[in-house]
This record gives sequence, structure tokens and C-alpha cells, in this order.
Amino acid sequence: MFFSESIALARASPPFLPSPSHVTVCRRRLLPVTCAAKRSPKRLKYASQRLLSNSKKGERMMYVEVDPAGTDTWKLESVIELLRGGAVGVIPTDTVYAIVCDLKNNDSIERLRIIKDVENSKARNPLSVLCHSLHDIDTYTMGFPCGNAQGQTNIFRAVKHCLPGPYTFILPATKELPKQCRRHGASSKFTFRKEVGIRMPDDVICQAILKNLDAPLICTSVKWPSKDQWMIDPVIIADTYEPEGLDFLVDGGIRVADPSTVVDMTGNIPTIVRQGKGPKLDWMVAKGEDSEELLSLK
Repeated sequence: MFFSESIALARASPPFLPSPSHVTVCRRRLLPVTCAAKRSPKRLKYASQRLLSNSKKGERMMYVEVDPAGTDTWKLESVIELLRGGAVGVIPTDTVYAIVCDLKNNDSIERLRIIKDVENSKARNPLSVLCHSLHDIDTYTMGFPCGNAQGQTNIFRAVKHCLPGPYTFILPATKELPKQCRRHGASSKFTFRKEVGIRMPDDVICQAILKNLDAPLICTSVKWPSKDQWMIDPVIIADTYEPEGLDFLVDGGIRVADPSTVVDMTGNIPTIVRQGKGPKLDWMVAKGEDSEELLSLK
């Protein structure tokens, strides 16, 4: 069967089972080998071994296809239960797809780190927190500056106008954030970051999951395992990461390879460290830009 035919069959398959979870179980078993071969012969070898191991255990990844407009988010009930039980899976955001798990489940976080190979990531903050509300942000970070009578920029009020939205804000973390979420570096030699990236995506599927879960999630964006490139097709993501131990995937359609804009809020001036989908606003500066020109918001 050709690759395109397999994708077509996957798209045409029933979106849910009669009872009780309304889900489609992934049965595409040749595609992981095809994708791995395109990446690296070494990864092809190890992917084949992991595929056999998963097959022996009888484990199958749950695949849930949801309308990007959010008209059938009732299908996410089983995803919520899996997350509460410690599952690691992929969900859509307002930018690219993200690998997620329960923020307070250390075993799940460790599995996520292994699946994404976080230890070898060059990112300053490879793991971020997906939040449903400003209350979540206040719980796990020191929050946003509120300004003062001397005309200092009121960052808190400014941020409220762009959330939910395609931004990742780096803020000082509180003790409520588990150490596993702040660990950075190889397992034999690592440090704990004092800050964390937070996200509040403007995506109906993502927000429905966070709202019904009633808890934030830890996340990292989905990239090709051996390349610094975003993966935007959920079918290919499933084929690639199911052998790595992924428990579920929520298909919200193909996305655009445009990540969030990352803004460092730990200094005196909000500084863009990565320009992405979110536009640069008046109260932000790019690296090297004159901060004295920053507009004060009273």
C-alpha cells in the first residue's frame, strides 16, 4: 500500500467506536518504518525493535479525530481520562502540535522526556506549561509585573489582551511547579531552571481538554526526532511516535509550521527570544532593540 493511500484510509476510518470512548484505534503498522527510513537507517533499526516490543504487550495508541472548529469536542472524554491516568499523548494548539502529560505525574513527565529526547534539546526551556486560565499562571509562576505610579509599563494588563494567543511567556517559577518540569540537561548532569515557559493557546480543542481536565499540562512541541523541523500532519506524527510509546493522539487537522512567539519576562523589559506566530507588540522589544523606545501603558 502506498503512503498516500494509507493516509487516505486513516482519514476515512470511523472517528469513534460505538462504546464507550468514541475513539479510533491506530492500525497503521507499516508507516512508522517508512517514516523512520526517511529519517535515518539507525532510527529504522530501533523503531522496528520498539514496534515489536509494543506489539507483544498488546498496547495500541488511541487516535481521536476532532473537528478543528470544536463542534465535536465530546469525543475528548476518553482523552481526559487517559491524561488523568498518567498517559502521554499529542494534542493540537493554536500553533503546532504538542506532546503533553499531567503536570504532577513524575512518571508521565519522565516518559515524555524520553519520547521527545528532551535531554539532548538545545532549547532554553524545552518544557512549558499549558494553562486554561490566569489562575493557573499565578499558581505555577510569580506572575506578570503590574506596573506602578511612575508610569512603568503595566505588563499584566497588556498580557490580558493577548491571551489566549500564540505566545510563550517565560516567567520565574514558584515552588508549586514540580522539579521534573524544570530539570534541564542530561540525567547524569542536570540543573533546575528557575523559570518556566507558560502557554494559553487560542485553540478550541486544546482549551476544551484543559477546561474539562481542570488542570494544566506540561508540554513540548512535536518535531522530527532527528531534525529541527516541526511536524504538522497528525497522521505522520502518529506513525512516527506510536512506536516510541505514545498513548494517544488528537487529530485536529494539519497545522502550519509556525511556532509560538517566545517572550522572556524575567528581566526589566519583555524581550522576544523567538519570533513566531504571535506579532511583536508595543510593550515588547526584540534582542538588541533600544528598550528606551518601549511604549508605557498606563
